[in-house]
Amino acid sequence: MIQRLSTLVLAVLRPNLVPNYASQAAWLILRVVAGLVMIHNGLDKLSNIESFAEAYVKVIGLPFPIFFSYLAGYTELLAAPLLAVGLLTRPAALGLFSTMLVAMYHHIKVAGFSIPYLELSMLYAACFLVFLINGAGLFSLDALVAGWLNAMLPTHASVAAPATAPQKANVR
Repeated sequence: MIQRLSTLVLAVLRPNLVPNYASQAAWLILRVVAGLVMIHNGLDKLSNIESFAEAYVKVIGLPFPIFFSYLAGYTELLAAPLLAVGLLTRPAALGLFSTMLVAMYHHIKVAGFSIPYLELSMLYAACFLVFLINGAGLFSLDALVAGWLNAMLPTHASVAAPATAPQKANVR
């Protein structure tokens, strides 16, 4: 049971990117910037929850607008810093990606397929989808914890490693 749980945790935490340091540094910058600039969205929602619920959540027809407003606000407020530091990045990115899908739906419902209304939520959604799929990258707390867990597990637990290990010749 512990072996299966450890393998699952490693699969969630370990990034599946080649450890090219230049690309990983850019990955780190994107993760930090996307996480930090997203925090204010959660703060804005929570600063006037009734107004947000009325203007956004009720408009798209979700039940319990106050509940979903708090859910969106706290998801953004808590998941964005986790993304920025690279801790539990995939679950954080899933929450943030979900809020951006709802935001995109709201914009489409209100203004149709208008790029000026959609562009920011689309960019955020694309960033969060990439982190959801690929993880935090080499320079993250997830990678640190995954390395620590991998070192502590018996050698046969390395089955959670990516299917194709990066070749040293590919790292520049």
